[in-house]
Amino acid sequence: MELISSHRCFNGEQRRYRIESEQLKGSSTVGVFMPPSALATPAQPVPALIWLSGLTCSDENFVQKAGAQRRAAELGLALITPDTSPRGDHVPTDPAGQWDFGFGAGFYVDAEQEPWSRHYRMHSFVLEELPSRLCSALPLDVQRLGLSGHSMGGHGALVLGLRHPDRYRSVSAVAPISHPSQCPWGQKAFGYFFGTTPEAQLRWRQWDAVALLEDGYHREDQLLVDLGSADPFLQEQLRPDDLSLAAENHHQPMALFIHEGYDHSYFFIASVIDRHLEHHAQALGLLS
Repeated sequence: MELISSHRCFNGEQRRYRIESEQLKGSSTVGVFMPPSALATPAQPVPALIWLSGLTCSDENFVQKAGAQRRAAELGLALITPDTSPRGDHVPTDPAGQWDFGFGAGFYVDAEQEPWSRHYRMHSFVLEELPSRLCSALPLDVQRLGLSGHSMGGHGALVLGLRHPDRYRSVSAVAPISHPSQCPWGQKAFGYFFGTTPEAQLRWRQWDAVALLEDGYHREDQLLVDLGSADPFLQEQLRPDDLSLAAENHHQPMALFIHEGYDHSYFFIASVIDRHLEHHAQALGLLS
């Protein structure tokens, strides 16, 4: 890993690293907030929350806009913020140059169709490579990881958390794309990544939180999900009613809240981030 920058922040450090990724076949950037307890001598491994950002974002949006470092420092919780897609001149992006696919829009899946399958392996990157690389180089506890995200990243957090319940102690999401196989953003991305034949669309189900619940995937702990009532994408793209119904029908513990008047922006994320940090801190043993 190459350290790109480091800034003192609430007696911790906000760092940015460049990683040469085998999964993504190129370099990727990631933010890491180290709380004060991780900088002590001797350093003790601290639990970490992996945050997955949404469409058009990079590793820097959450770091600069969410205001999460203050409470994370108080809790002793590290924050890991990977980029949202592979990037570079060698990486294909949206053929039409649109913002909802390609660069900034990797959807946290492992693509199966060319030319996407070589680089678009964000699922395996987040699941295997990222924690392995970071936890071997920094005082982070790979056995105490939480997972959260916003919008496309909320979709990624729910899918990773449901498919790999043993890897993450806690899962939450802010305004997640809950049922991507049934919304325009997800259908476009999945069509490119996996194909559109009936057989291919059956494989979409393993990348869809609602479908995973319907197919028997389950977590023993409670999922925390927050959305805003004034979110312009609420019904067409996010489909929280589908998620709520699937969780109820398949006995998945979930606390889903729709906050009156809030939209899809980072103003909303900043308004609810402390409760998400505390949700994860409780599960990771930082709060009694």
